[in-house]
Amino acid sequence: MKLAIVGYGKMGHLIERLAPEYGFDVTLWLNRGNNGHFEGLSAQSLRGSDVAVEFSIPEAAPRNVEGLANLGVNVVSGTTGWEKELNWVRAAVERNGTGLVWSPNFSVGVHVFSQIVAEASHLMSTQKDYGAWAWELHHAAKKDAPSGTLVSLVERMKAAGYSSRIDRSSSRAGAHPGTHEIGFDSLADTITQRHTARSRDGFARGALRAARWVIGKKGFYEFREIVDELE
Repeated sequence: MKLAIVGYGKMGHLIERLAPEYGFDVTLWLNRGNNGHFEGLSAQSLRGSDVAVEFSIPEAAPRNVEGLANLGVNVVSGTTGWEKELNWVRAAVERNGTGLVWSPNFSVGVHVFSQIVAEASHLMSTQKDYGAWAWELHHAAKKDAPSGTLVSLVERMKAAGYSSRIDRSSSRAGAHPGTHEIGFDSLADTITQRHTARSRDGFARGALRAARWVIGKKGFYEFREIVDELE
């Protein structure tokens, strides 16, 4: 299977290194140097590509995904910070009959954690003596704050019935790959739920599994919807 990498930063390099384990041959690398104005998204450069993995920056991601869809290439995108453009990108994918898997986080563990958070939020929804917080820590170079994952976790809490105020906060320091914490506190006790990533490997492996899954598919999918189907 031929893989195009769009966005060749730390995640792009890691995906390149791990790609052979998942049956991929990387045939295209696009970054600011050769795709600064989206000129790298051409029929010639993408010829033969079975799927693209896109980890770029919020300002470029919608145009990258739209350009790939226009060329008939299915995409896995893990760029965060552009969620307001998702409906526009979804329309481009559907118009071109291609497939897209998007997520703010491609860690399988995070998606299990999200289900745990949702269940806890449901159980705590009637406990008015408790206040809730949602906090995350990432490396200093991360562009968006709060992270897309934290935003998603808070949405899951609300969807599970937790209607009280949720205090949100973010920290940016060092090279930390990512910690997300949800907590409930009262005069009597504190309940804390935390997911800590040890490295970016989990994100890259999840993205590669999603890339293998989306080949030949049509439509817009979120990673959490397909986790149970991945090989």
